[in-house]
Amino acid sequence: MKRVMLFVVTNLAIVFVLGIVLSLFGVGQILDEQGVGLDLYSLLVFASVFGFGGSLISLAISKWTAKRMTGAQVITTPGNDVEAWLVQTVSRQAELAGIGMPEVAIYEAADVNAFATGMNRNNALVAVSTGLLRSMNRDEAEAVLAHEVSHVANGDMITLALVQGIVNTFVIVASRVVGHLVDRVVFKTERGHGPAFYLTSIVAQLLFGILASIIVFWFSRQREFRADAGSAALVGREKMIAALEKLKRNADQPHLPDQMAAFGISGGIGQGLKRFFMTHPPLEERIEALRENAH
Repeated sequence: MKRVMLFVVTNLAIVFVLGIVLSLFGVGQILDEQGVGLDLYSLLVFASVFGFGGSLISLAISKWTAKRMTGAQVITTPGNDVEAWLVQTVSRQAELAGIGMPEVAIYEAADVNAFATGMNRNNALVAVSTGLLRSMNRDEAEAVLAHEVSHVANGDMITLALVQGIVNTFVIVASRVVGHLVDRVVFKTERGHGPAFYLTSIVAQLLFGILASIIVFWFSRQREFRADAGSAALVGREKMIAALEKLKRNADQPHLPDQMAAFGISGGIGQGLKRFFMTHPPLEERIEALRENAH
């Protein structure tokens, strides 16, 4: 699977830093029509370019970043039976799913987990933890690999980039409008933009970015159900259910770094408002969805 949190956090950081840099260089004045009001058309173009730019940069470096974050080692030449089985299994599933052969990697971690990432369906990365290889039998591991291959086949990272790009555009526009209104109405700036515009815009961008991430997390949860269904189609429903049951039994083990949490197959548990910021549905719901679809 993938870790959406890595993508989201990287993306928010890029857009946030871009916003600060642009403000320091006075780019905001370009959006201030004749020094007295926002040029909304220019603002929308500006926001789209930088909003989608941040998203696409995050997507472009997602595979590189994932390797660095987890220490994943790509299997170039299998050194043992387990590595050979992993490469052969992913190769067979990729062919069935109609995608190019992903890179296959193993990373050292105690938790039972796996992830997939990459900006292209034909140039992706599928990685599994050593904890998964120790804890799961081959039927269960095969289902997890099929889940990750399904993420790639579904184009989840590309779609996520588009969703994030739209969200970024909204955040940039909304934060500049709020900054402009505060600067004009509260601080009575008549021409150009005063310090209040830049400070308010930065704070609003951060707050709107966090709130808008709810949309991205919702999409992340939906893609988990689709990837589970994709795995069931590739290797069989019972294998995927067995894999999710095994994940439930290992739910108390340490997980991937927080920045990578959304890309793994195993998600956390959320209650109340925290549920809106979950990258994965509860495992019980995923198992129930597979059983319901069997009828």
